Amino acid sequence: MNRRDLADPEFFAATGIARLDVVDSTGSTNADLVRLANVDGANWPDLSVLTAEYQTAARGRLDRQWEAPPLSSISVSLVLRPVNAQGRPLPTQSYSWLSLIAALALRDMLLETGGVAADIKWPNDVLVGGKKIAGILAQLGPMVDGTPPPVILGTGLNVTLRQHELPVPTATSVVLAGSRTLDRTVLLKSYLQRFAALYRQFCDADGDPTAGMGGGPSLRKRVEAVMATLGKQVRAQLPGDHEIIGHASRLDEYGSLLVVDRDSREHVVTAGDVVHLRPWPAEDGSGAGGYA
Repeated sequence: MNRRDLADPEFFAATGIARLDVVDSTGSTNADLVRLANVDGANWPDLSVLTAEYQTAARGRLDRQWEAPPLSSISVSLVLRPVNAQGRPLPTQSYSWLSLIAALALRDMLLETGGVAADIKWPNDVLVGGKKIAGILAQLGPMVDGTPPPVILGTGLNVTLRQHELPVPTATSVVLAGSRTLDRTVLLKSYLQRFAALYRQFCDADGDPTAGMGGGPSLRKRVEAVMATLGKQVRAQLPGDHEIIGHASRLDEYGSLLVVDRDSREHVVTAGDVVHLRPWPAEDGSGAGGYA
């Protein structure tokens, strides 16, 4: 990372970023910010950023380990203390949309800065060509002195990883996607710029995902327009070893995924893994025989 470029005062003024710290190595930027928000919260206000050149103990959703070689990815976490234009804290039920804002900002950054077409996979992965290029993890920080807890929002983006360096065959990277830039500083600043703009518009809309933002469509409409999960047959693997198979129809006001099963019953999926199913042909050649 070019630390001088990241310290540009004009960038801070344009985005509203409060502080941006770069460290060479840490266990997890999310874990660091959860701790710092507890012991030193006054010095980590809204839109504070911590990024690391290398993480040794990064975790994703469902506590899965996430690894990348040094200097090969963007590992960044933000402290979010969302309030509206009048300084009133947003309702905590709106917090579920913050990770989707990050996914949307990443998707827009990849397209507009890198020339890479990407989609969102519910709940908050970013895909290129059906493969995961980035993941997002949101955690609640501690409640201090009765104030609403901050949200610690972490993002991991594979940048220069080659095929043999990827952790799983279903992953990809910015370089493999053919991006027109691999400069991690440029990519990080572009992501933060887009995230900050969407975040502020969402806060100004009182955290209402159905309200227009910045004179344009609502957050829910923007996310649904680029979410690859919608319209597909999916298998939702839920906590407790339960699963639902059906048609992913839309998002509700909390960002939950609505899945309609074969009996036309609508299920609200708030957490868990979602697998996009592919149709397989019937043996008689008459069409799709099912999904797998």
